[in-house]
Amino acid sequence: MDLPGATLLPATPDDAAELMVLQRCCWVQEAVLNNTLEHPALTETLAEVSEAIKSWDSWIVRQGPRLVAAVRARAVEDGWEIGRLMVAPDLAGHGLGRFLLAHAEQQAPPEAKQYVLFTGAASERNIAIYERAGYRRTPMPVEPTGVLKKAVYLVKPR
Repeated sequence: MDLPGATLLPATPDDAAELMVLQRCCWVQEAVLNNTLEHPALTETLAEVSEAIKSWDSWIVRQGPRLVAAVRARAVEDGWEIGRLMVAPDLAGHGLGRFLLAHAEQQAPPEAKQYVLFTGAASERNIAIYERAGYRRTPMPVEPTGVLKKAVYLVKPR
């Protein structure tokens, strides 16, 4: 991670409001690229963000007092689902996304056989980052509905 003064921390419920603001800032760009505002990252309530911090393993990066990046992950069947990987738009390109992706992967339980994640089908920059990290586009394990109809499912063997 090439960001002076940056600190990786576990997310806490006290981070929820800032996390919700960062999430919305980050997903507006994705919404424009993917031609939809129907994404949970843009519509989650503060209570839902707080609950996600409790039900997922969640991490944030602060540069001084500012929350600048985050990621969360959880066990699903035989995999480790990584979600809400976000970096403040003005700090993109500093390696924070790659750093958080690697950190989330390292936290997977031993029984996880693969890492899984979703991103927008038109989010070419995200897809390229994930593919460089070893992820491959894979058919979704379930029939996609809602926002998942505009998503790409990526898997990386452990």
